[in-house]
Amino acid sequence: INSLCTVFGESEVISLLSQGRKVEDIIAGIHKSIAKRVGAMVKKIGVNEAVFFDGGPAFNTGLKSALERELEIGIFVPADPQITTALGAAIVAYERSTKNLSKHQSQTKRVAPL
Repeated sequence: INSLCTVFGESEVISLLSQGRKVEDIIAGIHKSIAKRVGAMVKKIGVNEAVFFDGGPAFNTGLKSALERELEIGIFVPADPQITTALGAAIVAYERSTKNLSKHQSQTKRVAPL
């Protein structure tokens, strides 16, 4: 699948299906196309160690395999990839709120009880 545009990509898939291509081969082509695009971006920043793959697409084992082949590196998928970003955001929010709370408490003047 060569198109960056989803409409043209869909047309390409329909064309391949009408030519009698196997669905599995078309899906593998889509995975390879995505992996090439992602791989080009990843290679610009450089990766020397394993890659962490999260979000819903991480459940797609075909996509994971295509990315591993393209990047020539291991890809780690956590147990619950669909929630890792939200979990990370919650941890950061908690850490910031407790830091701000303790900072506020240390700046608050203590008044003796009446």
